[in-house]
Formats: sequence, C-alpha cells, structure tokens
Amino acid sequence: MPTNWTKRATLGAVLALIVGGLIWFAWPAPTPVDLATIARGAMEVTVDDEAKTHVRHIYTVSAPIAGKVLRISHPFGEKGTISVHVGDQVKAAETIVAVMQPTTPSFLDARSREELQAMLTAADAGVTLAEAEVRRIEAALEFARSELRRSEALARTSSIPERSLEKARLDVATNEAALASAKAQHDVRRSERASVAARLINPLTATPESRSDCCIQLRAPVTGVVLKIVQESEAVVLPGAALIEIGDPQDLEVVADLLSTDAVQIKVGASVRFDGWGGSPIMGRVVRVDPAGFLKVSALGIEEQRVRTTIDFSGPPEEWSRLGHDYRVIVHVTVWGADDVLQVPVAALFRQGNQWAVYAVKNGRARVAEVAIGHRNNRTAEIVSGLAAGETVILHPSDRIKNGSRVTQRQTE
Repeated sequence: MPTNWTKRATLGAVLALIVGGLIWFAWPAPTPVDLATIARGAMEVTVDDEAKTHVRHIYTVSAPIAGKVLRISHPFGEKGTISVHVGDQVKAAETIVAVMQPTTPSFLDARSREELQAMLTAADAGVTLAEAEVRRIEAALEFARSELRRSEALARTSSIPERSLEKARLDVATNEAALASAKAQHDVRRSERASVAARLINPLTATPESRSDCCIQLRAPVTGVVLKIVQESEAVVLPGAALIEIGDPQDLEVVADLLSTDAVQIKVGASVRFDGWGGSPIMGRVVRVDPAGFLKVSALGIEEQRVRTTIDFSGPPEEWSRLGHDYRVIVHVTVWGADDVLQVPVAALFRQGNQWAVYAVKNGRARVAEVAIGHRNNRTAEIVSGLAAGETVILHPSDRIKNGSRVTQRQTE
C-alpha cells in the first residue's frame, strides 16, 4: 500500500510540473517597449526648411554692345595678361575684368555674294569713269590757263578788249571748280567701291584686330570679389549679356523660400537658428517676409506656393565667415516658445477617434490615456490635459500593444 501511494504521489508531481510548464510557456510574456517620462521644460515651435546664403548686393558686369568677348585669361596689348578668376579681389574703376573685340563678318549666301560682286563691278566702273572725268577737266584747265596767259600778254599791249581777259579768267576759275568737284566725285566712287569690297570679306580670312585701341576694356564697377564668371570662354554676345558677377562675400544674408502656410506664422525680428552647414549652430533674425509669393515645383513634381524670407546673421562675423555665396544651410525659425511646458514626445502620440491618445504605463500594464495637446514641433508636443509630470508613456506603440497589455522596458545593448 505505501508503495502505491508513493507511485501515485510521484506521478501527480510529474503531471503538475508538466502542466505548470505548459502554462508557463503558454502564458503571454510582457512586450518589450521603449519608454519615456513626461517632464516639464523649455519648448519652442520652429519652421524648418533649407535655405541659401546670398551676397546682399551683387553687381553684374554686362556687355555694353554686341561684340566678341575674349577669354577671361588672355594676352592683350602691352600690359601682358589679364587674368580674373572666381575669388579674385577687384578694385572699382581699375581692375579690367573683360575685353571685347569687334565681331568677324558673317558668311554670305550665293545670291548675296553675286549681288555684291555685281555691285563691285559697277563700283569699279564708276571709279574708272571718275578718273577719266578728272583727266578731262585737268586738260581743260591746262588749256584755260594757257589762254589766260596769252590774254594777259595781249591785254598789256591793249591788243584785246578787257572783256576777253575777264572771260579767260572765268574759264580758269570754272575749270578749277570742276576739277575739285571731279576729284571729290572720284573719292566718293572709291569709297563706295571699298564699302562693297568690305562686305565681300571672307570671315575665314579676316583677322581680329590686335591694336589696343580697337577693343573695349570693361572695368570692375565696385571693389569686391569675383563671385561668378558667367561667360568664361570667348564668344559673341549681344548687348546686355551678363559676363561677371562681383560682390562682397562678407555682406551675407540668408534667403529661405518657405511654404506660404509657414510664412504667415513668421514675424519680422523672429529668432532663427542655422545648422546643417558644416559647423556649429549660428543665430540670426528675420528681417523681411516678402508680401508676394511665387509658384515653385518641388523635387517630387508638386506645385507649392512659396514666400521668400530674408534673414540676417545676429552673431559676430567670426561665427559665419567660412560661409560663402550660395551655400546651403538649414534654418529653424522660431514662431512660438516658452520656458516651462509639460511636454510629451511626438513618437508617443496616436489617434483614437477624433482625440489624441498615448499608452501610459501603470503597474507594468499599458493603459490608454486621452490627451489634449497644444503647440507641437517635430520632437515634442505640449500637454494641455490628460497627463501629469513624472508619468511614463510608450514610444512608437505597435499593433501588439493593447489596453491592459503587459509591457516591460526594452533592454538596450
């Protein structure tokens, strides 16, 4: 009998252990989660976006006339080489930044060339005709002068009347005037012939002028630094074509194209923090929000209404002197701030119906707590009601978390 009871007790204990083990393995384990503690502290709401630095006053040197702009670094005249590169210092009214030459003649089509050849032949004939007219009038003038000399000799002996002497003098004066007119006409014909011949110059054989007085030297309008060479290579440009941009890289401002929905929240004088430029954060302030917006297409092809916002640096130049023109920065424009705010991480919030809610951890279990939030930035949100300082909430709650679920702090490595 005792042996049977011992066997039964042993068997019962084994069965109890097996059942307990099965229950232990089947019992749901606490879900590991990330936790955060609700606390009070300083908070600010910012408008964040990309921006660019910009030299406040940029002076563009443009072509005053149509012509050929020589390459920025080239030999010219007797002064040696004119060489201007991006970053070079230039002085107002002294530094030559570009040189322009006349353009070479253009090519002619077949009809235009034939017409000009015919005009050149006619111009040659006109020159020949003018030369013949000059020779004819010179012969007539020589004869008139001979007649005048004979008339003067006869007049001294009173062999001819005074009228004949005056007639001889008139013939000489008339022929002299005719000769001057014929020579002028000859010059006109030669100039016309040269004009037609110039229009027939082949651009392949035309050589550019090398004299220093043939070209236009463009000098820097202000003292500063070359920011950009728009037209670096030799090219034919039209009047007003931009060649070089000059400015002062120490006279910097930041220009941000913000969404119009964000721009309406920004006030002139608002504090700004710059980062993402490769150095320590820099402080600034808003100086202007443009009254008119413009349409801009994002990288995803979305049309957005943007507003240009201008920001000045508020710190000493030593903090931002490494920045240059058109450098990228990230701006954080403060639109609201307070020193003592009860706040919760945005990662803990989720929607429950029309309300915001969080999972608060109490006695190792997750409990849904509806909250009312005020201001919010991309990291934290202001708690108006629903939570108190010191409470613990779950960050990034997954679909495994339900009301009443057992949770435990995730162990970090």
